[in-house]
Amino acid sequence: MRRTDPLLPRALQEPETVSGLHARGWERLIAEARGTGLIGRLQARLADAGQLERVPEGPRRHLDAAARVAASHQASAEREIRRVLAALQPLGEPVIFLKGAAYLVAGHPVARGRMFSDIDILMPREMLARVESELMVAGWVATHLDRHDQRYYRSWMHELPPLEHLSRGTTVDVHHTLYPVTGRLALPIGPVIEAAEPVPGWPGAKVLAPADQVLHSAVHLLWEGEFDHGLRDLSDIDMLLRHAGARAAFWEELPQRAAQLHLQRPLYYALRYARRLLGTPVPPEVVTALQAHAPGPPVRRLMDALFGRVLAPPDLDDRRQALARQLLFLRGHWLKMPLHLLVYHLGHKALFPPREAAGARG
Repeated sequence: MRRTDPLLPRALQEPETVSGLHARGWERLIAEARGTGLIGRLQARLADAGQLERVPEGPRRHLDAAARVAASHQASAEREIRRVLAALQPLGEPVIFLKGAAYLVAGHPVARGRMFSDIDILMPREMLARVESELMVAGWVATHLDRHDQRYYRSWMHELPPLEHLSRGTTVDVHHTLYPVTGRLALPIGPVIEAAEPVPGWPGAKVLAPADQVLHSAVHLLWEGEFDHGLRDLSDIDMLLRHAGARAAFWEELPQRAAQLHLQRPLYYALRYARRLLGTPVPPEVVTALQAHAPGPPVRRLMDALFGRVLAPPDLDDRRQALARQLLFLRGHWLKMPLHLLVYHLGHKALFPPREAAGARG
């Protein structure tokens, strides 16, 4: 059982509250921020709120160091993104960037202090062979060479096997849709690609439309069963909503877009937990409209208990958190694959575990 409530969610929501922390509280807050990959964002939030000068010297050094690391990381990421664009320029088609890379090229507020390990791009499925060929010419090679893993990615999932650069070690994930093709969400990708927006200052680059960014983040966090950066990803959703929600029409577009893409349930969960954990402002009429897509009370209570634990900062002493992660990991696989494929895939992994870890994920 968690002995104390986490400090980080409230610090992100109300940065001025950190002024009352004592030494032990700062120690906990910095540890939570590091454990969730949010220390750079915490520094940015405190700076924006004019609170950095009130931070004691010890934690201030950690925050300042995180800001420098994030700035260096983002400069390196920008160079790598330009290399990806150069490699794919012969195709004559725009490259749609996703997640961290998209936030960076768009100059979105969510990018401030955010770290990411992979460059995720979205390309039409009919272009995958040419995309992979051009990236291989530029030095990126496929990982996960096991025959089963190749089939897993190329036939069942929403992306190619990760491509890792031979000399720089950077990883590119090439998506052709936003959710596994064997999954339970029938997500039409055509409208998403058509609505992608060009990025000023980045010729050949596009990012998803604001509503689609929120919906993709919701699917990635709540439907795929991976929670290594759960609170960070929920914080992404919070900041995406706050930024796009400054335009009133966005709140009409978001539920309509969710209906068009058959993503009402993931959006329901995303708004529910963003509001609960980070105080995200959502118009009451949007909350009411999505109630029709809520699960029944028993399932809702179970999901609240499970997501409430995995979206909190990691606690190695919390056995219920570890159990919740395991259960939601299995749920994610169950949602991504029909039962016969899931049994086959998990059985193969149990009998033939990978000999070494493949490329970094992010």
